[in-house]
Amino acid sequence: MEVSEFNYELPEELIAQVPLEKRDESRLMILNKNKNTIEHKLFKDIIDYLNPGDVLVRNNTKVIPARIYGKKQTGAKVEFLLLKNIERDIWETIVRPGNKLHIGSRVIFGNGLLEAEVLEVMQGGTRKVKFYYRGIFNEILDKIGLMPLPPYIHEELEKKDRYQTVYAKNEGSAAAPTAGLHFTKELINKVEKKGIEIANVTLHVGIGTFRPVKVNKVEEHEMHSEHFYIKKEDVDKINKAKQNGNRVIAVGTTSCRVLETIADENGRVKQTQADTKIFIYPGYKFKCIDGLITNFHLPESTLLMLVSALAGREYIIDAYKQAIKQKYRFFSFGDAMFIN
Repeated sequence: MEVSEFNYELPEELIAQVPLEKRDESRLMILNKNKNTIEHKLFKDIIDYLNPGDVLVRNNTKVIPARIYGKKQTGAKVEFLLLKNIERDIWETIVRPGNKLHIGSRVIFGNGLLEAEVLEVMQGGTRKVKFYYRGIFNEILDKIGLMPLPPYIHEELEKKDRYQTVYAKNEGSAAAPTAGLHFTKELINKVEKKGIEIANVTLHVGIGTFRPVKVNKVEEHEMHSEHFYIKKEDVDKINKAKQNGNRVIAVGTTSCRVLETIADENGRVKQTQADTKIFIYPGYKFKCIDGLITNFHLPESTLLMLVSALAGREYIIDAYKQAIKQKYRFFSFGDAMFIN
């Protein structure tokens, strides 16, 4: 299968640069994959398409302000992007300019609040870095760090919390699970009052989610690894829904990837902590999820391939063409679709 089969032309003005003032008033495209129909709604109307007994599975990871700027001892300016916590104070990072930071290089951030030492040049050019500080690491990041917005967003984010879901809890992501950005606390209350269960997974999203596919054949692409865990109370909700014949609906592709990584052939899941490199593209047989809430994804991206696996490539590409015609907003701060 050719990667080019997942291309489409997107006018640049449809790439959302800032979030809407009201999260749940973004637009929502409803795709019924069995009837091949498309409806146009607002996100708050999602409640009308959820049934009592359904389970919404959301990713409660929290984005850390992972972009930090510092200086070498020579005074040269350096940018770090924290990708993954390897252990305690040791992180995998992207550094710029990378050719100037060799093993043993030290960098000062925030007038001495934080210091970093390069331990190793890793595969792909990232650096293994150890941080030295006094106090609590995440509190220091809150003071000196910036939100690591995707490369296609050029506007500054006025409020950090707008690149967080309202239910973000467990710190560790370098990017937000953006399908969840549309939910408000009020909408979540309505969902629960209707008898819809909410279960959580935690998958820390890496910056690899924005890396382009660089091969021509889909099957030759290798996914980046991301760490996740799911607790027993959440496993029980999902398995109960499966047992009762109710739907499991993933909020976002990260939640979907966790569930499909851990599900058995009957769609049952178990308490797990692990890394996943699962790559879902057309031909994949879904084991656990019955529906997906997701944003509109980049051309030729693994996420576009995932939604095409769920609903069919031609149907998805046609939906994207309709979204462009109707001037939907695309990508992280953009509008959403519900595939059911």
